[in-house]
Order: sequence, then C-alpha cells, then structure tokens
Amino acid sequence: MSTPDRSLPLRERKKQRVRRTLSDTALRLFLREGFQETTLERLVDEAEVSMRTFFRYFPSKEHVALAAEGELWEAFVADLCGREVHGTLLAVLRESMLDSIRDMGEDWERRFIATRGLAARTSVLRDFSELSSIRVQRQLVEVLEEKLGIDGREDVRLRLVGEFALSAWRCGAKNWVRGGRQYGKGRGGRAELIRRVAEAFDAIPASLTMTAPHREGDPEPDVITSA
Repeated sequence: MSTPDRSLPLRERKKQRVRRTLSDTALRLFLREGFQETTLERLVDEAEVSMRTFFRYFPSKEHVALAAEGELWEAFVADLCGREVHGTLLAVLRESMLDSIRDMGEDWERRFIATRGLAARTSVLRDFSELSSIRVQRQLVEVLEEKLGIDGREDVRLRLVGEFALSAWRCGAKNWVRGGRQYGKGRGGRAELIRRVAEAFDAIPASLTMTAPHREGDPEPDVITSA
C-alpha cells in the first residue's frame, strides 16, 4: 500500500488509508474469488470496517472494483478545472491527461492493470467502465463550456473534442496493457503508458484524413470539405 501524503492533515491521511484498505481488499478478493461471488458483507468483514463506512467512500461494488480508474478520472477533471485554457483544446486535454497520469500514486499502474484484467472477464465491470468514461467525457465538456463560455449543444466541436480525448485514452491504455502486463512490474511502467496515450492523441489529426487504398475500378471516394 502506498504511503499517505504527509503534507495532508491527519484526518485526510486517515481517510486515504481507509479508502486504500477498502480498494486493495476488494481487488484482492474480486481477483481471487470473483466479483459476483464476493458480497459486500464479505468485503467489509475482510477490511474490518462497517457497511456504513464502506458507503462513505464508495457508492457501489463497481466503484471500489475500479477504484484505480476512478482515481484517474477524478484527477483528470480536477486538473482541467485548475488549468488555464490556451491554444487548441485537444492539446489542452492531452497535456491535462498526461499530467494526471504522471501524478498518480506510486503503485497506481499495478492496480490499474489488475482492474483491467478483472474487468476483461467481468461483463458488468466492462459496462460500468464504459459508462464511467462517458460520464467523465461529459464532465470535461462541461468544464470547457464554463471556461470558454460556449454551449456544446450549439458548437458540436466542443463535444467532439471530448470524444477524441477519451478515445485517445482508451486506445493508448489498451495498447499499453496488450503490450505486456510486465509493464506494471517495472519494464516500461508509467512512462510507457504516457508514451502510448500521447501517441494516440498525436495520431488523431492523421486518422481523420485516413483513406482506404484505392483499387482500379473502385468509385472515387467522397471528399469531405469544410464549408
């Protein structure tokens, strides 16, 4: 377990410890015994906390199972809220995402890889993860709307840039995990995840103009032009 931030007040450090105890215990039980098979009663008993305490920290089993992912989303939104917006919005979101990954706790990538493995074999967690990313995307757009004074319902570009940012994360993270679970054990680690996510962001412009190879006899492709 990572050491709580000593710069925080004692009360906040205690909260951090309880939260990590719950998330670590949950991940261990879910991986060993199965997500559906592990009851909340079993979890709180193993973590030696009350059910009431559990619900002070997590709304559901799904939230505690994917705690590492949730920590990144919270950091991403908080970073964007505190960031000045200059230049292209995609670049702003790119740097905000990469900085958020860099600032995760010391063993965050190990826990994140474990949660991805759990979600890969648990359909309810896969669905929950996808819905969570949609909620985060909405939050990011709302932050940008407030900062820029733009209504995303009237300017579709704002919503699209949110879609692109989350798509870049999903592509980069998936390539990182598929590249080898050994990354979480020191061979590549967070630096490799950051590289993969940055690579996905940087590929977005070229992906929008990517065309299929033209073969003799094929009709000419439609060309999208700006108004």
